[in-house]
Amino acid sequence: MFAVLAKYRHVFLVGLQNNLVYRWNFAIRAGFSLLHLAFVFILWGAAYAGQTDIGGFDLRETLTYFVTVLILQFFISAMNEDYEVSEEIRNGLINQFLLKPVSYFGYRLTLFASARAVSGTLALVPILLALPLIAPHLSLPPLGWTWLAAVPALILSAFIQFTIAYCFGLLTFWFLEIQSFIILSLAVETILGGQVFPLDLLPAWLHDLSSYLPYYYMMYFPAAMLTGRITEPALAVQGLGMQLFWAVALFAICRLLWTRGLRRHTAVGG
Repeated sequence: MFAVLAKYRHVFLVGLQNNLVYRWNFAIRAGFSLLHLAFVFILWGAAYAGQTDIGGFDLRETLTYFVTVLILQFFISAMNEDYEVSEEIRNGLINQFLLKPVSYFGYRLTLFASARAVSGTLALVPILLALPLIAPHLSLPPLGWTWLAAVPALILSAFIQFTIAYCFGLLTFWFLEIQSFIILSLAVETILGGQVFPLDLLPAWLHDLSSYLPYYYMMYFPAAMLTGRITEPALAVQGLGMQLFWAVALFAICRLLWTRGLRRHTAVGG
């Protein structure tokens, strides 16, 4: 057990070192995200002109939601993992994992965790610098049980996002180019994940339907927990249960794609 932990601890540390080499890439991306945030403030400020609330939430609560989503994107979103898995399959770099006592899934998950640790930390810098300007426009709910429940929600959300990206990467066993699949998934995730608008604004039937899909739990659910949009314990427990279901289901799909894909794989290179 300790040998396994030490093995992936080493992978995590190497991942930190590799990502720190590209720290300016993350920092610049985080800096440009403030431009996106400025547009959010302008657009939603215009949407709220002449009215006190939309969908039962005032302007400060809506802006708090989008700031939270922006920060979470750097901490839990899969960024390039799908393309990295695809590239390693095409180049034969996964061959080394077929002969060594290292799980490729565990290896990639550990690298994902190290990359998000770097990108998330660097993203906080411009947010903290802008905080004096945006703080008067935000409205964080008081600390309570929802923040505690948000911890497992964030972990499961990150795992769901990683497994989806990992699955798309594994499609390289069957398809030479996976970019079209990733772009389609990203478009659906952006809308049904609550990154364009809070899902509370959807019609009730569409909101209920989206709550059965994994995209709902990738960003909206943990953000809603942190910003007080979900306040009923029953809804929180139900959401965590659905997250756990999708985490297990997507992991099973990953295992299936890996097993079937290796049957088609020709071990050249690596």
